[in-house]
Order: sequence, then C-alpha cells, then structure tokens
Amino acid sequence: MVVVLATTAVDNKSKKRYPGESKGFIEEMRFVAMKLHTRDQSKEGEKEAEGQPVGKWEPSVEGYLKFLGDSKLVYDTLEKIVDKATFPEYAEFKNTGLERSESLAKDLEWFKQQGHSIPEASSPGISYAQYLEELSEKDPQAFICHFYNIYFAHTAGGRMIGKQVSKTILNGKELEFYKWDGDVSQLLQNVREKLNRVAEGWSREEKDHCLEETEKSFKFSGEILRLILS
Repeated sequence: MVVVLATTAVDNKSKKRYPGESKGFIEEMRFVAMKLHTRDQSKEGEKEAEGQPVGKWEPSVEGYLKFLGDSKLVYDTLEKIVDKATFPEYAEFKNTGLERSESLAKDLEWFKQQGHSIPEASSPGISYAQYLEELSEKDPQAFICHFYNIYFAHTAGGRMIGKQVSKTILNGKELEFYKWDGDVSQLLQNVREKLNRVAEGWSREEKDHCLEETEKSFKFSGEILRLILS
C-alpha cells in the first residue's frame, strides 16, 4: 500500500498543470509576462506601479530619439541572430512580418530631415544587444523568451505608448515603428503557432527555464523605455 501511494504521488506531481499549459506554451509565456505588468497596465498585473502612468508622462523629442535609437540596435541584433540561426529553431522566426529595424530606420531618417541630430546608441540598448548576442549562442530557450516579449509587447503596450508620445510631442504623427504590413493580429497568431511548435520539442525543464527569463526581459526593456523621459 505504501509503495502504491508513493507511486501515485509521483505520478500526480509529474502531471502538474501549469497556468495556460492546456492552450500551448505560448499561453504559459503570456501568463508569466502579464503577471509582471503593473495593475494599472493590466487586470492580470501583480506589480506595483513605479513612477507616473503613461498618460501623465512628459516626454521630450531628445529622450524619444534615444529610445528609438536604442530600440533600433536591439531589433537589428534580433534580426541578425534570427537570420544567422545558430540554432535551427531560430530559422522559424525569419520574415514574420513583425520585424522593426527597417521601420525604425525610416523614422530616424524622418527626424533627421526635421533637423534633429540622431544620438548614438546608449548604455541600455548596448547592454541588451550584447546580452542577446551572448544568450543566442548558448541558450535558445532563454533567447526565445526575449524574442517573444520584445515583439509582442511592442504590438500591445508599445503601441499605446507610441500613440501617447506622438500626441504629446509629434502633433499626432504616426511613426513607421507602429505600422505593420498586413493584419498585425494575424502576424502575431502566425508567430504564436511557430512558438508552440518549437516548444513542443522542449522538456518541461527547458520550458521552465524559458519562463524564468521573462523578468530579465522586462528589466532590459524597461531601461530602454525609460529613455523616453530622459
């Protein structure tokens, strides 16, 4: 009887369900990411807000250009890593339609034509780009966590922030950074399916390792985002 009970306990433990698991790994990634939002950002958020909400930000063009420049370095790095495909699963994410480097290049050129000087990439962007390059060479699960959070966050909260900043300092001009060719909802769904397919080949430990990288992704991205207010 003791042996039977012990075996049953092990079986139940191995069958532990993770939040969102029944809908595929992408839902697990979303669940973990949403928990790291603040309560004013999402009803699923669990973090306390730091600083003013986006609606009360007072951005400057100079700070926004720093943000765009550092963002471009990060997206350039992501696209190069995916094109290089050190690990075969990276190749799944070529030409998803979510790429932002070309759009950012157009926006920075527009600012230049308006008479603004374009700053060099600063510490937050350089640090994140270097981290992504190093991670991509040795840790595909962790890298894909960053890939997911960067691209998906930009289509959600990133768009909201872009709209607010545009209204405040650009007379409502919509930058190319916030435009996509085609239906962005469908582009995201295509990537969700690819992410789920890739994760099907991972062990539970590898999936957990991917999820554990989420907080670091938020930290790096948050440092770049705060450049808007610098």
